[in-house]
Amino acid sequence: EVQLVESGGGLVQAGGSLRLSCAASGFTFDDYAIGWFRQAPGKEREGISCISSRESRAYYADSVKGRFTISSDNAKNTLYLQINGLKPEDTAVYYCATAASYSRCRYGGQSGMDYWGKGTLVTVSS
Repeated sequence: EVQLVESGGGLVQAGGSLRLSCAASGFTFDDYAIGWFRQAPGKEREGISCISSRESRAYYADSVKGRFTISSDNAKNTLYLQINGLKPEDTAVYYCATAASYSRCRYGGQSGMDYWGKGTLVTVSS
């Protein structure tokens, strides 16, 4: 059974940093692309970053480029998202999800993803 469990969210002041984690199990971690999505209150879920170790590719949405860094530790089956320079508009529930390929993660939106975690809430105060 595929499981994704996010952690690391919390309340942080603007300008602060967080590192989100996504612990994965039930599949061969480096055979898939894995991405981070977020859903702000009243907004649609948006893809913000993807990584594929197999294809050696990574993607960032313009809204997070330069502030967010995605990485993975395949030995630990864990995905990370380092978030620096947090802004109030980064307040959202952050989800990790798997995709069969980097392209599906990068271009497929929510429908391109196969399995989802339940999310971790990040709240940024001004």
